[in-house]
Amino acid sequence: MKRFADGVLSTLCYLERNGSYLMLYRNKKKNDVNAGKWIGVGGHFEEGESPEDCVLREVREETGYTLTSYRFRGLVTFVSGDGITEYMSLFTADGFTGEEISCTEGELRWVPKEALPDLPLWEGDRIFLRLLAEDAPFFSLKLVYDGRGGLTETVLDGKRLRKH
Repeated sequence: MKRFADGVLSTLCYLERNGSYLMLYRNKKKNDVNAGKWIGVGGHFEEGESPEDCVLREVREETGYTLTSYRFRGLVTFVSGDGITEYMSLFTADGFTGEEISCTEGELRWVPKEALPDLPLWEGDRIFLRLLAEDAPFFSLKLVYDGRGGLTETVLDGKRLRKH
C-alpha cells in the first residue's frame, strides 16, 4: 500500500452495462474495512502508477476485463476517523473487453442502478453514486467518518454540504 504523506492513494471504478454497474460484495478478505459492503472495483496504487494506470490494472486483476472506454469522474477524500486518509480517484467505464473472472476479494455481480439504494453501501458512497447518476462534472468530495463507520461531514468542491 503506497502512502502520500499520511494518506493512501487508491482508485475505484464502476463498470456500466445495460443500466447496471458491476458491483463487488466484499466477503472474502480478512480484516477488510469494506466487509459486508457493496463497492465498485479498484485498489491501491503501485509505485509510479498514475490514476489511469492503477484503475486499468486493478479492474483487470479483479474482474478480468480490460477497459477500452473510461472516464475520470472525481477525487474522493476519505477521512476515516482512525488516523488514515484515503485519496480515491473515481472512474466510470462503459467499454471493456475480456471474460469476467472470479474475484479473490468478494462476489462480483451486475446490479441495476435503481437497485443500488437497497444494498448495504457506505453512506458516503451513496453521495458519490448520486453525483455519478446526475452526470455531475468532475468533482472533489470529502467524506469525514467517525472511525466507527458513521459519516460526520460531507464537503463537495470545497463547500460543506452538511455536518452529520
